[in-house]
Amino acid sequence: MGVTNSNKVISTDRIDCDGSLKVTLALTAAPDIVSNPTDIILTLDRSGSMTGTPLANMKEGAKTFIDILSEATGGSQSGTIGSGSHIAVVSFADSATADTQLITSVDELESAVDALTAGGSTNHADAFAKATELLDASSVSNKVIVLFTDGKTTVGPPPAPVAAAARAKGIIIYCIGLVGTDGVDVATLDNWATDPSATHVAVTPDAADLEELFAELAANISKAGATNVVIDEVVSPDFVITSMLPPSKGTATTSDTHTIQWKIASLGTTASESATLEFFVRHTAQTPGTKKVNQSITYSDTEGNQVTFPDPTVSVDCGIVINPEECPQPVDLTIDGCSDAVLVDLGDTWLESLGRIIQIDATVKNVCPGKRVALAVILTEVDDDGMEYQRGMKAITIPAHDQPGCRDVLVRCIKFVVPEDLDVSGGDPNAMCNPRNFRVRFIAHNIDTDYRCCEAALTL
Repeated sequence: MGVTNSNKVISTDRIDCDGSLKVTLALTAAPDIVSNPTDIILTLDRSGSMTGTPLANMKEGAKTFIDILSEATGGSQSGTIGSGSHIAVVSFADSATADTQLITSVDELESAVDALTAGGSTNHADAFAKATELLDASSVSNKVIVLFTDGKTTVGPPPAPVAAAARAKGIIIYCIGLVGTDGVDVATLDNWATDPSATHVAVTPDAADLEELFAELAANISKAGATNVVIDEVVSPDFVITSMLPPSKGTATTSDTHTIQWKIASLGTTASESATLEFFVRHTAQTPGTKKVNQSITYSDTEGNQVTFPDPTVSVDCGIVINPEECPQPVDLTIDGCSDAVLVDLGDTWLESLGRIIQIDATVKNVCPGKRVALAVILTEVDDDGMEYQRGMKAITIPAHDQPGCRDVLVRCIKFVVPEDLDVSGGDPNAMCNPRNFRVRFIAHNIDTDYRCCEAALTL
C-alpha cells in the first residue's frame, strides 16, 4: 500500500505572542497491493445533504480511486482490478445498500457509482455493518473500509460500536470527511477510524478537494511500504523549536532551532504500520496575525512515494505593542593589532528628554456648603501661528464642604504629561529644554442643585 496517509497537526489554533504549541507529524505505510491482495469497500454517503456538487465531486473521486487501483494492479488494459484484489461499492442514507459485491470489473464498479442519487438521512452504523458483512465473506486478503461522509449520524443506532467491531476483526478503516451542511464531526471520525487517527482521517471544507483526496489514498494504497524515509521540516522564522520527543519509529535530529530531520529505515513493509514525531515550538516574533507554523517540509523514500503534509496555521495574539523609542544608530569601531589602548572619537551624542510633566493648581471661587463641584481642566499647546493643539483634559469631582458659608476651594496637583515628540512650539530640535507655549481652560459648575423639572402639568 505504500504511504497510505500523512498528516501534520498542531495542538491549538491560538496562542499569545510568546506562546508555545505542540506539532505532530504522522505517517502510515503498508505493503504493496500487488504482492498483498486487498479487498476494499468504498462506503459512500448519498444522504440528502450530498445533493448537487458534493455528490458529483464524490463520484469523480470514487471513480478516480477505482481507476488508480486498476492501473496499479496491472488490470487497466482489461478493465479489471488485478493481482487478487477486489473492490465493492456500498452506499448509505436511511440504510446501507451493497451496490456491488467484491468484484474486479471497473465498468461495473464505476456504473454503480454513477447510479447513486442523493436523498434521505444518514445511517453510519448500517454503512459499517454492510461493509463488514461483505468483507466477512471475502478471502484471506487484507481488508479495508474507505468511508466517505459529509455529516453527522441522523438515524440508526450509534455507529462507534459497529466500527470498533470491524477494527477488532482486523479491518483497517479510513474516513474522509466533507464539511457539509450537516457539519461533519471530526472527533467522531477519529473515533471510527483505525489508530492513529492523525493518519487515517482526512477532512476538507471544499468538495472540489474530494477527487484529490480519493486519488492520493488510492495511489498510496497501491504502492509498496516505504524504506529509507527522510523528512526535512523547517519551521517558520517566527517560531523556534524548543524541544522534541523521541519519535515512535526511526530517529530525529535538529541542526538548529528551525530545522528537524526525521529518518525511518523502513515503514509498513510487512504490515500496516504508523509512526509519529512530536516537537514543541515557541513564537518569538513580536507581530500578531494568522501564521503558518512551518516554512517547508519535504519527503523522500526509495519507493518514490509522493507525500504531502498539511500546512497548519495558528492565530497569534500579541495584544497592543508600543515601541516609544527607536534604538540609537550604532557607530562601527574596529581595533587592529595588539594595542593595550585605543583612542577613538565617535562624534557627538545628545541628552534626550522624553518630555515634561505640567502640575497645575487652581482655585474655584465661592463654593457654597453642601454642593459638590465638577471641574474640567483643558490643556492645549500653541504654535508660532497661534494654532492650538489638544494636549489633554481632566474631569475632577470636588467634594462638598460643610463650612458655614461659601468659600474658595484650592485644587492642587492637577498633572498633565506632555511628551517631547508633541512639541509644536518651535525651537532647536536638538535642544533638551525648548520653551513650550500652553493654554489652560477651566469649566466648573455645581453638581448638586435643588432644581427639578415640573412634576405636574398645569391645566388652564
